[in-house]
Amino acid sequence: MGFAVAIATGVPLGLAMGWSRRAEALVNPAFLLVRPIPPLAWIPLAIVWLGLGDAAKVLVIWFAAFVPSVINSYAGVRSLERHVIEAARMLGATRWMMIREVLIPGATPLIFTGLRLSLQACWTTLVAGELIGATAGLGHVLQQSALDLFPAMILVGMLFVALAGAVMTWALGLIEKRAMPWRS
Repeated sequence: MGFAVAIATGVPLGLAMGWSRRAEALVNPAFLLVRPIPPLAWIPLAIVWLGLGDAAKVLVIWFAAFVPSVINSYAGVRSLERHVIEAARMLGATRWMMIREVLIPGATPLIFTGLRLSLQACWTTLVAGELIGATAGLGHVLQQSALDLFPAMILVGMLFVALAGAVMTWALGLIEKRAMPWRS
């Protein structure tokens, strides 16, 4: 859930910041202030605000995925070659056509790089966060197994994380191939 919300908010924000100098000037100072804060540093505040439930996990995971999605979407727009943008303008592209036909397709490779980085950050943050402040979940199981000196269960948990991460990365790769058929 945190990953989906981060992508739904981070990608459009990064695209807007990359495309509009005004949006960049408005948002970038706050983003530069918040960006260096590690996702795990948000755990105490999330627990105070939202308790030990799923909402706190979603907030921390959102932050972990939000930053890479914004940065890579922004970089994707900034990496567009100026002559492509000018050619589209000279051919009479409207603002909506520019976004749909130039901006999004041109930024898509770096957007997907951001999605892969965000997904990895989500898994890392989820497990680490549950190790610290959870009463249930995979990180909690790993922590309990360590306290109970049960290394086999720790290895099973790590294997589960690896397999779940691999499946999600594979699924993201399928979506990427479908979104960018020209790169296959």
